[in-house]
Amino acid sequence: MKHISVIDLLASTAIHQEFTVKGWVRSFRANQFVALNDGSTIKNIQCVVDFENTDPALLKRITVGAAVSITGMLEESQGAGQRVEIKVKTIEIAGDADPEEVKLTILSPKRHSLEKLREQAHLRVRTNTFGAIMRLRSKLAFAVHEYFNKNGFYHAHTPIITGSDAEGAGEMFRISALDPENPPKNEDGSIDYSQDFFDKETNLTVSGQLEAETYALGLGKVYTFGPTFRAENSNTSRHLAEFWMIEPEVAFCDLDGNMDLAEDFIKYVINYALENCQDDLEFLENRLVQEDKSKPQAERATMLLRDKLKFVVENNFKRVSYTEAIDILRNSKPNKKKKFKFPIDQWGADLQSEHERYLVEKHFECPVILFDYPANIKAFYMRLNEDGKTVRAMDILFPGIGEIVGGSQREERLDVLKDKMAELDIPEEELWWYLDTRKFGTCIHSGFGLGFERLVLFATGMTNIRDVIPYPRFPGHAEF
Repeated sequence: MKHISVIDLLASTAIHQEFTVKGWVRSFRANQFVALNDGSTIKNIQCVVDFENTDPALLKRITVGAAVSITGMLEESQGAGQRVEIKVKTIEIAGDADPEEVKLTILSPKRHSLEKLREQAHLRVRTNTFGAIMRLRSKLAFAVHEYFNKNGFYHAHTPIITGSDAEGAGEMFRISALDPENPPKNEDGSIDYSQDFFDKETNLTVSGQLEAETYALGLGKVYTFGPTFRAENSNTSRHLAEFWMIEPEVAFCDLDGNMDLAEDFIKYVINYALENCQDDLEFLENRLVQEDKSKPQAERATMLLRDKLKFVVENNFKRVSYTEAIDILRNSKPNKKKKFKFPIDQWGADLQSEHERYLVEKHFECPVILFDYPANIKAFYMRLNEDGKTVRAMDILFPGIGEIVGGSQREERLDVLKDKMAELDIPEEELWWYLDTRKFGTCIHSGFGLGFERLVLFATGMTNIRDVIPYPRFPGHAEF
């Protein structure tokens, strides 16, 4: 018999009909009540075993973590907490789980710290918390593609191996097929990458933006959604060495249109989660409420998780120029009382997370879009304003996260772009193909990048980015 998922079974009205359900045992009480979960929902289906007429050897194998196949009649539940349950007719053990070994893992029923769960990342998706997070992540990813598809965008698959550094940061992971013990050398002793697989030095991409720009200038509206890599030695709760980036690029679109797109996009995907992930959001919300009880009042969340998500969906983001933001920060109490780790004393400062979060969480108390940043703290491809000192850049700042989106109107003028590259010592021959797009029908165009994990972080209420990606990669950790 074809088996049914737990989520469909719980919604079924087919009382007195026989079903087969398969999953993993979450608990087995009184030799009678099996709580079964198959990952389709955070909820379990209760299966009631007739233990008096069941082989005792089989009952001993119904342990936490075991995979089982149960066939039985769907009945209205006699107990509280569930509408329906399965009256077990037959039960088969698909895979045993030794209780003594389970005790040593995060599958044991006791509560485990998030740090402990990270140590067993291969098992943590079978816990309630991580099952909820990963279902939400999947739904959000679907919403990303649905939004762009509905709005006439084409999905472009940009390279993961690249010879260019889109950010100009230089913190990239090198790709090489050369013998690490005995690589070919140039006369000056440097490694001769002309003998490598690609005949040049190559790296894992930090962004698909530059390639996406070339496609926007042919297809009009494109987006990428793929893995990106940063070799920054940032051991923080907000950084990963490998993460997923969403990067739309749009031809004939200025900065205002770019800000409109980013805000509309974020609201759409968050609203999709609100409409399609109620059970998981309710669980994560309750989890946060319980966590907050152990914190001082000043550190507790001011809004429940779902209320916070609704607030973002239902309210306009505040748009503020970088110059206005600097004035606010310079005159703020934390700055005057020297509470900021990085004090703000003059225009041109590169804003840190503490500044971004002050603007969002304390001053405006809503998501903020900062725009028109100083040119010397932003990337070479951002369009220079008429004042000659600022660029048409924008960042979206979220409570609890800081920067969640970074974007700009791109520099479409060939001469200005060349000047900026020369100023930053970026060789023209390295990006000749990118410069070509400014020679053959250049136009105003814009785009942004959104770190998907930061979006998932916000939507789930988690506080560490390592807990919203299946297998986190960060300095010193590339397990699993």
